[in-house]
Amino acid sequence: MKKKSLAIAMLSLLPLAAAQAQTSVQIYGIADASVGIEDTDAPGEDSRTVISSGTQSTSRIGFRGTEDLGNGLKALFNIEAGVALDSGAQDAAGTFQRRAVVGLQGSFGTVTIGREYGPIAAVAQSADPLGHGFYGSTLTSFGNGRLTRRLSNSVNYKSNDLSGLTFLAAYSAGERQTDDPSGNLVGAALEYKNGPLYLGAGYQQTERLATGDDKEYALGAGYNFGAFDLRAAYLEADPTGANNEYKFITLGGVFTSGPNKFYLSGHQQKLATGAKGNGFSVAYSYTLSKRTNLYSSYGRVRNNGRAAFGLASAGGTFAPPATALGADPSVFNVGVRHSF
Repeated sequence: MKKKSLAIAMLSLLPLAAAQAQTSVQIYGIADASVGIEDTDAPGEDSRTVISSGTQSTSRIGFRGTEDLGNGLKALFNIEAGVALDSGAQDAAGTFQRRAVVGLQGSFGTVTIGREYGPIAAVAQSADPLGHGFYGSTLTSFGNGRLTRRLSNSVNYKSNDLSGLTFLAAYSAGERQTDDPSGNLVGAALEYKNGPLYLGAGYQQTERLATGDDKEYALGAGYNFGAFDLRAAYLEADPTGANNEYKFITLGGVFTSGPNKFYLSGHQQKLATGAKGNGFSVAYSYTLSKRTNLYSSYGRVRNNGRAAFGLASAGGTFAPPATALGADPSVFNVGVRHSF
């Protein structure tokens, strides 16, 4: 009878042991929506009132988790979907298009496989005066499709912190149906973070069939002076072909006083064709709690007669029609953001 009772007791502990061995899963997300006024400045177009999702941060829901495998080794996964909060629809094609990876983490660093952020994306975000939010951030250079932010079909590596240095590398398979490697992307970045100082540099190259390679560059720097945080970034896309080079330069910072944050940045976009747009952005955020804040922002671009550049926020890109050369788009909004 005692043996039977002991066996029953041991069996009853199996579900608990299995639960402890399972992956620790976290559900998280951001809900961000704003009311705004957009003006393309294009001939024949009036300004319009819009309800937008993701002005400061992309609205999203995600699932991530880790499992301790012992000896300092962990398994990890992360899948994350963007949500258009104004309509409730997906914000892009593909359910988990923001990030979808599985990998291992240990003393060697972190290796992930799937859809991951490219090396230059890390530099662009860390050096962004607007914190990768509001209109006119470094997302503008990705939102117009000139630089590559996320890599599908990729294998990625990130080193552990080595006295402030972090190394990132990525390979994205083009998966063509021929033996030609066209479409494959390789990239690397180096970041240095030491106290108030940040420095970063990244490079990506995509192989193209017969015509050459597309090259992308990112440089970033930042320094924190207590309440002041200054950031600067230089991004360049040099695709194969003539007169296709694109450059994006931004400089600005944030001043924090209690629950108040004031953002100011200027940027310039240029094409080798002579198209040029100079823009500026101002934003204000008021923290209501650890997870919730109110914000307001204004952004504007002044284009020359060869350009029709726009601005991108975390939720999307706003621009005049490509034929409206010289139009000066502007956008103003107020919104609320909550993270969970």
